[in-house]
Amino acid sequence: MKSMYKLRGVVQPYSWGGTDFIPQLLNIINHDKKPFAEYWLGAHPNAPAILDETNTSLHQFIASHPKETLGENVAVKFGSLPYLFKILDVKQMLSIQVHPSKAVAEEEFEKENKKGIALNASNRNYKDKNHKPELMVALSDFWLLHGFKPEVELKETLNGVEELRPLLPVFEQRGYKGLYGDVMTMPQEKVDEVLRPLVQKILPLYESGELQKTSEDFWAARAVLTFCKNDSYDRGIFSIYFFNLLHLSEGEAIYQAAGLPHAYLEGQNVEVMANSDNVLRAGLTDKHVDVPELMKHVKFEATHPKIIRASNAAEQAFDAPVEEFFLKRYKTGNVVSLSPKNGTVLFVYEGEAKAKANEDAVELKRGEALFLPPGNKISVSALSGELTFYTVAAALDKK
Repeated sequence: MKSMYKLRGVVQPYSWGGTDFIPQLLNIINHDKKPFAEYWLGAHPNAPAILDETNTSLHQFIASHPKETLGENVAVKFGSLPYLFKILDVKQMLSIQVHPSKAVAEEEFEKENKKGIALNASNRNYKDKNHKPELMVALSDFWLLHGFKPEVELKETLNGVEELRPLLPVFEQRGYKGLYGDVMTMPQEKVDEVLRPLVQKILPLYESGELQKTSEDFWAARAVLTFCKNDSYDRGIFSIYFFNLLHLSEGEAIYQAAGLPHAYLEGQNVEVMANSDNVLRAGLTDKHVDVPELMKHVKFEATHPKIIRASNAAEQAFDAPVEEFFLKRYKTGNVVSLSPKNGTVLFVYEGEAKAKANEDAVELKRGEALFLPPGNKISVSALSGELTFYTVAAALDKK
């Protein structure tokens, strides 16, 4: 087996994606201005990356050589590549969503199979039997919603937004679950009745450029223009006021566990997660929404965001409390030595690189990637100037 394989990922053209960032990264001309939302580099069976030389999917390649490609520990523990690496370009707001735990995903995936719901059916909740903890690193200014606000802050919001003030006693008496359950099961007529005066107040301010992105009103107004039609309002707008509104600068990162409600709002990022496509949605989407299923898995608790700060170090590790993945960023003009202990994806974000190992040598441009089986020593050097690249491997062997 070779020590490295050039890897070609898969573009996901979801409607919320931008039209320029990923095409420029991949050196693709996007004549038709189609959305390039996500670029997947992994072995998820729904969209596996391809080994350039053989035109074989990474999923098939690993299935044929599990221990040689994954390393013995990962092959025994997971049986397949346990992570999925992505580049995202969020132009429009993503859905309010939550991801299930592994035990739940396994159980519910089999239930939907027994019901005969096709894997690609629009009403399918569980696309696979895995959980989806995820870590993201901002590649630009990045805005997102991340878990419920702490109690004091949420009370301030409910009291400070006149139209939401009637919800304050609900929160005081029944907590996070009572509050969220109330708005998520509220009849649509009541949703419209509550949100209409708020929308009528904030929309003119948004359209005249008077709202800042630091304000929930900005994102609520944008959500109205994006998702709401015929004077009917998406109940996902409540979440914009209930959740922490975060702004990450380039290089900053954050981890999101199973059960934590969240939504990406705007920007570009690197994202790595357990190898899953399971998403339960609460609104701000034209995709399938299953409120009862979602409510079973949300963690109804205060979230105190733990932002991983950017570093100027030549090597920065982004730790997450999972065994499936371990992300590193290298930013240097010097030679970097790698010794993969399990199947590793390497992605060049800036600059050009030359990777060498044994008799193998590969040159990589910006936007190109490698799959590195374990057991070899790899040297990665910049061909000119500074080089920025990411590696992701299973955390099982990182010590």
